[in-house]
Amino acid sequence: MKLLLDTHILLWLLNEPEALTEAERAAIANTDNSAFVSAASLWEIAIKQAAGKLKLPGPAPEWLPPFLDRTGLEPLAIDRTHALTAGALPAYHRDPFDRMLVAQALVERLFLVTRDRALTRYGAMTLEP
Repeated sequence: MKLLLDTHILLWLLNEPEALTEAERAAIANTDNSAFVSAASLWEIAIKQAAGKLKLPGPAPEWLPPFLDRTGLEPLAIDRTHALTAGALPAYHRDPFDRMLVAQALVERLFLVTRDRALTRYGAMTLEP
């Protein structure tokens, strides 16, 4: 199974792993699965940290890449198909970062690991918590 972690799932994995469900932890840890982190999530984290909305172990550019390397999470770049798909999505959800994650999940046929039930309206495959 190929997974795409929502930003809050990534932050919980880093700071509060106990907030993840057993199903989420098992799916992410399963070496038969591939778990991806979108560039949109990294961008969102950096923006929120710079705005003082996130307290993190240090500057995101310093600690986030090594964390991703240690955990085996794979980067997912944003390409033009992702961007155009996100722009064409209905306005069920107004957060542009979440809309990008949905677009990437749809285009790449990834299971979106999220607790944001509003995202299910887009028809992307989701991992049930």
